[in-house]
Amino acid sequence: MFVLNVIGKGAVPALFKKLALGPASILSQDRAFDLSVPAADAPLALVEARALAEGLPFDINIVATANRRKKLLVADMDSTIIAVECLDELADMAGLGPQIAAITERAMKGEIEFEAALRERVGMLKGLPLSALEETYAQRVRLNPGAKSLVATMRAYGAHTLLVSGGFGYFTRRVAEAAGFHAERGNTLLDDGVRLTGKIAAPILGREGKLKALEEAVTHLDIGLVDSLAVGDGANDLAMIKRAGLGVAYHAKPVVAEAAGAAIAHNDLTALLYLQGYRESEFTQPA
Repeated sequence: MFVLNVIGKGAVPALFKKLALGPASILSQDRAFDLSVPAADAPLALVEARALAEGLPFDINIVATANRRKKLLVADMDSTIIAVECLDELADMAGLGPQIAAITERAMKGEIEFEAALRERVGMLKGLPLSALEETYAQRVRLNPGAKSLVATMRAYGAHTLLVSGGFGYFTRRVAEAAGFHAERGNTLLDDGVRLTGKIAAPILGREGKLKALEEAVTHLDIGLVDSLAVGDGANDLAMIKRAGLGVAYHAKPVVAEAAGAAIAHNDLTALLYLQGYRESEFTQPA
């Protein structure tokens, strides 16, 4: 069985009455609900519902009801859990913002290979003082809305939470702690004790590294891939998004949104809870 999941301010079942779907389950009053859909009707129902809501700030997806609440969350960091790309912010500190941001954009769209693009960008940061990392984190890194509630709620209901990033461990460690993740993985920038050397430690955690992190977590937890949720915004997230039981493109590049099982383009990270069937009354409010 499947449900048509609708999320957005002002979303009410009556807007989709002409689809003649099953009974509505309200997840949040005037914000999120499910309509039951037979499997055979699900693809057409999704197309028709999105057409009815064209121009409205609603996220509409088809979600399987079996194994709906996931036991593992694997989340990208930059532009997913936090609002910025840390490497681009470091580049801005070095006066190289536009040059490096252009490479980042192409890598996230999948136009160029991630690992080569990362090495090129890190190389351009050679000589940047280590103090710039702390300055970047303190002044520019902010959690995206809903990040703490997403992680806290999934943890409260027994899920394991893992932050994975093609970015840098300096930031993943701090962001994971701030958001409440159980664990984190990121790349290591090399330095001489004072400044960055322009090198990055091998192996690089990129597209395949993120997929491996998902698969290792599933094995360690002794669960099935169907019990996992992976979320990200860039091309280097695609492998884990496609492999997870529920793969979510979050405010993502078109190549990712088109390939993911679900897409969130208008709402904050608590939308991932509604996708799993959580009611707003079940959300855990972080301390």
